[in-house]
Amino acid sequence: MLYRMKKALTFGLTLVRHGETIYNKKGLLQGQAIDSPLSEAGLQQAEAAGLYLKDVVFSNVFVSDMLRARQTAEQIMQHNSSCLGLQMVCDPLLKEKSFGTAEGGQVQDFKKMAKAAGEPFPDFTPPGGETQEQVTERVRTFWEKMLQQMGAEHWNDRDREELRSAAMPPEPPPVEGRADDGVRDVPLHALVITHGALMRVALRYVVQELNCSLPWGCDEVHMFSLSPNTGLSRFTLTVTKQGDRFVLLDIRCVFVYRTDHIKT
Repeated sequence: MLYRMKKALTFGLTLVRHGETIYNKKGLLQGQAIDSPLSEAGLQQAEAAGLYLKDVVFSNVFVSDMLRARQTAEQIMQHNSSCLGLQMVCDPLLKEKSFGTAEGGQVQDFKKMAKAAGEPFPDFTPPGGETQEQVTERVRTFWEKMLQQMGAEHWNDRDREELRSAAMPPEPPPVEGRADDGVRDVPLHALVITHGALMRVALRYVVQELNCSLPWGCDEVHMFSLSPNTGLSRFTLTVTKQGDRFVLLDIRCVFVYRTDHIKT
């Protein structure tokens, strides 16, 4: 069978959860109404992530507009020379999920509310909170916005690769436990810093709607669990141009929830 060749652009995406806050430490829900700063431990986690990623080249930085995410981004960017001339793009689409009336309360109480309602707690919507569908729509909107920006900014930045269509995706990059796994030979790379509940929805979206492959040794239970603070997940994306828009050809997960930088 013959496959039509398409010009395409490949870039990396590293997804990071913000560092610890006092609310995280105390087991309290933050959501959107509580805009808490990083704790001392959270600042140390963010700095450790920055030192771990210091030699990884980034071309774009997208960050939730909430304080804990911005502080995490600042720590990572200040240790990375490729970020010196980059603008941190703060996007409200990357905000944490709203937990409505449950915000500020104990996570355990939230779980009890979900159980009483007969729903799994990650999917439960308390009064005034966002539904999973609403959060998924925010993720979908950000994803499309990011693809268009990456394509528009970088389509002519480098020699365009000749890749086969999505029916014959490129071979997955090797994973060697290094900070630049998956992006060693990829000059374009987006850093995205956001929140735990939103990340869980985002990973479910890329697997279930975008047909993203899972990394070796990872199952959906782990993939859709809650990321630890400053947990790192990485993807490679390939897009092509159709008319004046960019569309996704292929997406692969290199690793998920890596915490090498904070292991003792």
